[in-house]
Amino acid sequence: MTALDLSRAEWRTSTRSVGNGNCVEVATVDGRIAVRDSKDRHGPILAFPPSAWNAFVAGLGAAPTR
Repeated sequence: MTALDLSRAEWRTSTRSVGNGNCVEVATVDGRIAVRDSKDRHGPILAFPPSAWNAFVAGLGAAPTR
C-alpha cells in the first residue's frame, strides 16, 4: 500500500461536534477515508477503503445506546 498524500486533505468534523476538541476528523484522500484525532492533528492517521468506512458508520447507527 502506498503512503497517502495528505497535503491537499480537507479535514472535517461531524456537524454534531460541540467544538471541544474531543472529536475525530475525516478526509477523503486518494479514494480512501482518512481519520485522525482532532486533539493530535500531527499524530497517526488511519485510512480505510470506503466499503469498510461505510460498514463502520452503518454499525454506529445499529449500536445500542447506554
